[in-house]
Amino acid sequence: MVISALPASRVPDSMDAPALRWGIMGPGWIAERFTESVQAHSRQVIAAVGSRSLDRSKAFAEAYGVPAAYGSYEELAAAPDVDIVYVCTPHNVHHHAALLAIAAGKHVLIEKPIGLNAEQAREIAGRAGAAGVFASEAMWSFFLPKFDVIRQVFDAGTLGTVTTVLAEYGEYFERTHRIFDEALAGGPLLDLGTYPLALITEVLGAPRNVHAIGQPHESGVNAQLSAVMGFDGGAQAVMNTHLHNFTPTAATIVGTEATLSIDGPFNMPGGFEVRFPDGRRLRYDEQAGGHFEGLHYEAAAVARAIAAGQAETTQRPLAASIRTMAVADRIRQQLGITFPGETLPGKTAPSEDFPGRVNQPA
Repeated sequence: MVISALPASRVPDSMDAPALRWGIMGPGWIAERFTESVQAHSRQVIAAVGSRSLDRSKAFAEAYGVPAAYGSYEELAAAPDVDIVYVCTPHNVHHHAALLAIAAGKHVLIEKPIGLNAEQAREIAGRAGAAGVFASEAMWSFFLPKFDVIRQVFDAGTLGTVTTVLAEYGEYFERTHRIFDEALAGGPLLDLGTYPLALITEVLGAPRNVHAIGQPHESGVNAQLSAVMGFDGGAQAVMNTHLHNFTPTAATIVGTEATLSIDGPFNMPGGFEVRFPDGRRLRYDEQAGGHFEGLHYEAAAVARAIAAGQAETTQRPLAASIRTMAVADRIRQQLGITFPGETLPGKTAPSEDFPGRVNQPA
């Protein structure tokens, strides 16, 4: 389909979303960025914070003007002044924390990844459905205005048939970072790799074939992995993620009629370009930014969905979260990567089979 201009974003102003009372479960780095963003750009209310350390909760509450601080996840889940719990604990606690909040009758927004594996994601979806509460994965990129425009480009058939998706994400981390901790499900896949995997599966669905290679880190976690995927109809995708150093974190989606290139980092606010074989280029420009500029969009979308009586968001349905985790499971099965307390079926190549350790508090 030939177009002369890109559509405008349909994402409303976050200030227009109805206010919810949010409980922060796990006052870490992403909780700080989330709180800063929603307090600056929306009417959402951070009403409470909970940690397994009361001192950490109190420190967070004091720093961000949060009225209630709790010394356990259970207390936060039971708090009467909380409508929805934002689960932002370490990865290995997402599943337990989400089920705790759901059992208390709270809506949940679960920081990505929604769980360690597809089985945990399915259980969260099932429990939320049975309890009649909202649940969604905080894959915040898909709530950004630019991704709404990208969806419109796809829906209009501008790219033609998609043949190829290329996506990567690498970062540098200090050696003390939790990404090097086996007990906390470390390695780049869940922290970084879920972004390219989510994009690939959003565009092409579930792959028919997955071929992965990995590189171990001296800490015991996976240091780097790459995967080539084949899809019904012949489309292919390639992804890479690692913890060695920063990369452009760019993404390219190739179609028979046009190519869409997302500026790096593709998962954050920014622009993209659609290029046609005849040399024409259409540019979408969005102020480049980070978590502060972008996280409020997912909070506002969640608030609108709950106000409308929806059980999930259209931007990141639970089935899409499960699909992404299922592909991550297949990659880990091939590389022999397991996380504490977990056994993946069909595991091959045990060269990177890392033993678990006792979970640490958040």
